[in-house]
Amino acid sequence: MLNHPILHRREWLQAGACTLLGITLPKVFAGRAASAPAQADRRRARSVVLVLLSGGASQLDTLDMKPEAPAEIRGEFRPIATNVAGIQICEHLPRLAERMHHWALVRSFSHGENGHLPGIHRLLTGAPMPNQRITDLDNVLSRRDWPCYAAGLDRVRPRHDGVPNGVTLPHALIEGPLTWPGQHAGFLGAAHDPLLVTQNPNAPTFRMESFSLPADSSPERMVQRQRLLDNFAATSHPFRQQQQLAFEMLSSGRVAQAFRLEREPDRIRDRYGRTMLGQSLLLARRLVQAGVPVIQANMGIVQSWDTHVDNWGRLRNRLLPWLDQGLAALVDDLSAEGLLDDTLVVVMGEFGRTPRVSNLPGETLPGRDHWAAVYSGLFAGAGVRGGQVIGRSDRISAYPMSDPFTPYDVGATVYEALGVDPDAEIQDALGRRHRINQGKVIREIF
Repeated sequence: MLNHPILHRREWLQAGACTLLGITLPKVFAGRAASAPAQADRRRARSVVLVLLSGGASQLDTLDMKPEAPAEIRGEFRPIATNVAGIQICEHLPRLAERMHHWALVRSFSHGENGHLPGIHRLLTGAPMPNQRITDLDNVLSRRDWPCYAAGLDRVRPRHDGVPNGVTLPHALIEGPLTWPGQHAGFLGAAHDPLLVTQNPNAPTFRMESFSLPADSSPERMVQRQRLLDNFAATSHPFRQQQQLAFEMLSSGRVAQAFRLEREPDRIRDRYGRTMLGQSLLLARRLVQAGVPVIQANMGIVQSWDTHVDNWGRLRNRLLPWLDQGLAALVDDLSAEGLLDDTLVVVMGEFGRTPRVSNLPGETLPGRDHWAAVYSGLFAGAGVRGGQVIGRSDRISAYPMSDPFTPYDVGATVYEALGVDPDAEIQDALGRRHRINQGKVIREIF
């Protein structure tokens, strides 16, 4: 029976059809638990795109500049006017400045965690670390983590149409022995993990053929295989559930088509920028079109925006131009295609940077260190009222001068935008009940 022609790809199905070419679906197909759907009338967005400035972007050199501060505070960049009277941002974000009418700028984010790993956990989950941890090695990714937004959504509102509830791209947040926490389903289990893309969308070899039917197959043959496999596994068995979800994804083809970046005209790809950041945002737009609810686009590796050294050189020559070009194209396309009203776009890092410029020992190029006391973030789409600034910092962008917002509030805003009550309860593996989020919705942006 193992050599039966219909079963010769069984091992491939067991793998979930998702390990080829750097794409992993980390045990997503392992026994998802059904739960009650969210109330439809709460839903305001089909998708959320979280543009993660991993490492922590400097608020003083991007969105909350202080041109009247002393030189050791204000840094090297100048502010420029935007297309909204009274709002100024960095000179190296000219495209963003031209589209400020789409964006709500929050300048009073604040929390008390200056470490990358717990800071990222707060932003990606909307919750603190479940357990007190002492060192970085204690803070790494684990099944003790709070679930990320895609996982929380998947627990509350699972799908069976071949489209995952979440995709993270273009890589996981890993540095050496450290894997940043909050990137997966945490205590909800691997069944709810988002789809993880581990390829650079700007690479010539970027493909997503692991979500296409085999060359010698067809939808009809796949249905035959599915019926035959039904005879070998009970429908309640976790492995059978894996198979079912694999079949759904292969039958749909919507996700596979989203990854066919080579089908985009060169002029479109060029508009986003031929960089990993730009092409990641193009892929995010295609995933929105495919109906993926939560897309996390990591803008670089974990330390990309961690500008302890050469803060202004790194921002001026690479990070800000790449981000500016990609964000402009993303918002332009979503708006032109009528998708911006249904898509919440969030742009921020885990914290900001210190007001005072400093040099690390042995380094000649100055930078700024970690600073969670105040920092900035951007929101657009899904009912956000653009062209406004919410909150303010003090004269050197060190502390909030208005009521602060926290990463937990970002989580509540994301969940509510997707139609999930931030007060909804989820259960861990021991059956204990928890609120899915501990923040409050940032209603001022709407």
